[in-house]
Amino acid sequence: MYLRLLEAKIREKFFKGKVIIITGARQTGKTTLSLGLLEFFPGKKVKSFNCDNPSDREVLLGKDIEFLRSLVADSDIVFIDEGQKVETIGQTLKLLVDFYKDKKQIVVTGSSSFNLLDMTEEVLTGRKFVYHLFPLSLEEIYPQRDMLMVSKDLETYLIYGNYPEIVKAETFDDKRELIKNISSSYLYKDVLEFQQVKNSTILFSLLKALALQIGSEVSYNELANLLNIDKKTVERYIDLLEKNYIIFRLSPYSSNKRKEISKLKKIYFYDLGIRNAVINNFNPMSDRGDNGALWENFMIIERLKYQAYHNIYANNYFWRTYDGAEVDFVEERDGGLFGFEFKLNDKRKKIPAKWAEYENGSYEVISPKDIEKFVFSNPA
Repeated sequence: MYLRLLEAKIREKFFKGKVIIITGARQTGKTTLSLGLLEFFPGKKVKSFNCDNPSDREVLLGKDIEFLRSLVADSDIVFIDEGQKVETIGQTLKLLVDFYKDKKQIVVTGSSSFNLLDMTEEVLTGRKFVYHLFPLSLEEIYPQRDMLMVSKDLETYLIYGNYPEIVKAETFDDKRELIKNISSSYLYKDVLEFQQVKNSTILFSLLKALALQIGSEVSYNELANLLNIDKKTVERYIDLLEKNYIIFRLSPYSSNKRKEISKLKKIYFYDLGIRNAVINNFNPMSDRGDNGALWENFMIIERLKYQAYHNIYANNYFWRTYDGAEVDFVEERDGGLFGFEFKLNDKRKKIPAKWAEYENGSYEVISPKDIEKFVFSNPA
């Protein structure tokens, strides 16, 4: 068991009269986190629904408040797992929270924001707290800040990722088998079954093409030509993969200076184990050609976890000029621009001249020795 950084934040929101929604990819620990939260409320009666189960989906689908009252009447906490499976989940939650307010706490998990967040956005306006649970962060794996162990284990995370089950597995063979199983059995489940994807072969081919381009700007037109499909299909599939927490996109930063404008985005993976499973490459770092891209992806996703768990509100970008100058990751926050370059070696790179023109900009190279200050709170 790992103490999740979201636990205390979510616990404080119980019985405040709003639905608590916990989103994130399958197998990231949403159900474990939710059940752990319930233990802090001994004596409270819990009514649970697992919407992977068709009968539980059916009992919540399209029901009026009178039926729902009868269904949850003797409970203090209503827990709905994988709520995106219920087509009318937004209306169901609205009826419950409007009727019970702070008398009952409703907790919902979901592995697809397409259904759970998109379809509840309007009906639950002002009625929900939303939290995103990532695969384990380094802060959660090493609460005692043993940076020697972080350094020792770093290659394992770059190759096999940070899913809780993977981190706990003791051997590389076990990790490889588990991450392949998560990838094939769970990862695409909602995309294929519930998002009307007609051609799974094209989806997998697209994902593989994206996996081979992490850290690079991605052209939808080139992907469409590569896969022999139209650009709109590429855009739709990428949107679905992002809404199901498999990939995420970074847009280019621009202050409207002509030489900095770019429409292409970069695409990264929420978990590198999934990425490496997609291309079936679990080779050690000494036998790879994508080490720099892995390090960049790893540091960016760890930083996004850090932002989310420590209430750091930032707009995130990359920066590049037409003449090739670039900064891997840019945080726009608190009136400043914080630029970061990711290097596996400790060789310091000279700050790009055009980036130095930003009076409110800073620049820092992040190598493995900088992990603590970059993704751990209040480093010593």
